[in-house]
Amino acid sequence: MSDRERDYAEKRDFIRMRVDTNVSLIHAGQEIEGVCLDLSSSGMQVQAPRQFSVGDLLSVRIESEHAALKGLEADTEVVWVNAQDGQQKLGLKILKKS
Repeated sequence: MSDRERDYAEKRDFIRMRVDTNVSLIHAGQEIEGVCLDLSSSGMQVQAPRQFSVGDLLSVRIESEHAALKGLEADTEVVWVNAQDGQQKLGLKILKKS
């Protein structure tokens, strides 16, 4: 299949990996538990139980289940929001990895 035949939604600058893992979101001193749905080198999609807005800055922590692998800690910015049934799906852009 040529690039022209591929659907535009499939074209990304960075490959996304489906992860479905717990994530801690820290905002204004509060820690909120969510689920990271997918992850790339530049961002992630997260499902959260509370409301955030585009432009909110969140610290994100994903613990590693493997002793040999380091988890992820990053500063992120909310770049899109999709509300569904009292939950939100968030697009987070990674600004800085710790």
